[in-house]
Amino acid sequence: MSKELVINSSSSEVVIALLEDKNLVELNKEKNNTNFAVGDIYLGKVKKIMPGLNAAFIDVGYEKDAFLHYLDLGHQFRSLDKFLKQALDSKQRVIQISKFHLEPDIDKNGKIQQVLSEGQSILVQVAKEPISTKGPRLASEISIAGRNLVLIPFTDKISISQKIQDNEERDRLKKLIQSIKPKNFGVIVRTVAENKRVADLDSELRELVLKWEGAFVNLKNKPPKLVLGELNRTTAILRDMLSSEFNNVYINDKTLYTETREYIKAIAPEKEKIIKHYNRNQPIFEYFGLEKQIKALFGKTVAIQKGAYLVIEHTEALHVIDVNSGNRSQSGSNQEENAIDVNSVAAFEIARQLRLRDMGGIIVIDFIDMHEPDNKQKLFEKMKEYMASDRAKHHILPLSKFGLMQITRQRVRPEMNIQTIERCPSCNGSGAVNPSILLIEELENHVRWTLQNYKYKKVILKLHPFIAAYLTKGLFSISFRWKLKHLRRLKIKESNSNAFLEYYFLDSRGDKIFL
Repeated sequence: MSKELVINSSSSEVVIALLEDKNLVELNKEKNNTNFAVGDIYLGKVKKIMPGLNAAFIDVGYEKDAFLHYLDLGHQFRSLDKFLKQALDSKQRVIQISKFHLEPDIDKNGKIQQVLSEGQSILVQVAKEPISTKGPRLASEISIAGRNLVLIPFTDKISISQKIQDNEERDRLKKLIQSIKPKNFGVIVRTVAENKRVADLDSELRELVLKWEGAFVNLKNKPPKLVLGELNRTTAILRDMLSSEFNNVYINDKTLYTETREYIKAIAPEKEKIIKHYNRNQPIFEYFGLEKQIKALFGKTVAIQKGAYLVIEHTEALHVIDVNSGNRSQSGSNQEENAIDVNSVAAFEIARQLRLRDMGGIIVIDFIDMHEPDNKQKLFEKMKEYMASDRAKHHILPLSKFGLMQITRQRVRPEMNIQTIERCPSCNGSGAVNPSILLIEELENHVRWTLQNYKYKKVILKLHPFIAAYLTKGLFSISFRWKLKHLRRLKIKESNSNAFLEYYFLDSRGDKIFL
């Protein structure tokens, strides 16, 4: 399986598309200067204790207070709290954790008011980004992720990824980490660390420890304050997913391209050449056919194969997916075989849709009814197989007697929601349009007004390909006559994403000009 990343960077956001065998499987949007991303570490302040919930609300600078449950404090919270107080005390020098005396673990069945009080400063990490009307979800069991290792302060536990199945390699890695890790630091060994040299792991471990210690150097400010930020979404995805299956990473922004290439050079030098700068005139998502895939995959109805389709509904409590055979029900004489065929294809597409839309919480799937228990079990096994590559934690239940499958999937950031149904740009939803014969006159009036009122050296007119072809056909085309008339540079640009009579004016940087 080949994997590619296509990254579209603009002034307001970065959109990251993950392709597997040219098919879109994940789409991430990251607003520029976004805070409160998963993994960010904050110095917060306890605003309110909620004994009934056994939780507290923490001020981390977001418009709504963040939520911290007692069970997310971590066993070694007393050690973290003591260490933080020393760091905040200007009279004391922050000592290294390896020389720090750990406090006893907190009671796993304890109460929040036994360990926290209102107004107290607390070190927390974002476990779930703000979603809808809720603030961030926090944890106080801090971890710092690297390419091969995850560092966990105030513990001595070493864990090896379950995906490393070779017992000899597991023993080698455990002994290796035991020999190089500082005291009072726990380590999780990630899957990509398999067969890595001791020098590489030792170097990364030292970097993670320095990163942790560096966060406390200037920790004298009052909360709320960002102490240690996670990597941006692009480098975080590459850090967590980069493997031999990755073939190319295309980036349309020169600065982001340079930063990403430097990062890859540091963590995996052999993969540096897969980072490529895209500098064509055509928008990067259009060039790779992603605009069409996005429009087809994010609607309420998603077509699968040979007439079958999914209907995806979102409610406040859960997501509902209905599998329909469509005109497949008219072909074939065996209903059971037809149901198996459609359900298998639907299971593959549903697994992709969950990743693509980042749907979390409870998902209920209404598959086409099957009568044979063996067929129901086969479908359950196929669903587990198709979701094995999903990085989000999930749990799948077998089909119920009503033919429903239930899935729970971890949600750490808002669901990706893209509107694919567009308001008619010609009538603006009214159902009535101006005579099409007047379109060219309307365009010329807007061209003249734009060139006269905005003193740009170059203006781009973005149109549907059919209209663009009409304006540029012939030696003395309409667009050529407009240029001669106004003595200014006017570029006609085709765009498949434009509706038939929709058009925009852009400046030389590609920013929209509002008429």
